[in-house]
Amino acid sequence: MPAIEVGRICVKTAGREAGSKCVVVDVIDSNYVLVTGPRSLSGVKRRRTNVKHIEPTQDKIDLKKDATDEEVLKALEKTKKTAAVKAEAKPKLK
Repeated sequence: MPAIEVGRICVKTAGREAGSKCVVVDVIDSNYVLVTGPRSLSGVKRRRTNVKHIEPTQDKIDLKKDATDEEVLKALEKTKKTAAVKAEAKPKLK
């Protein structure tokens, strides 16, 4: 099982959104993934992110590749994980 996959909930560890949780929407290549908060929920904008700047959590939701922010929000509500994504997390320092 790959650690970083579509639907995996992660914590951003670098940049202005560090400490915020996001959801992997697409794996671009071995170095980059497309993530979203969605912005209305956790404040994380939909953007390309280096995999070295995110930390995967144990939580995963059922998503299709390239899901829209609305689909991500519905999937989070369906699995009752909106509160977990909304809460800030402390990233582990390396």
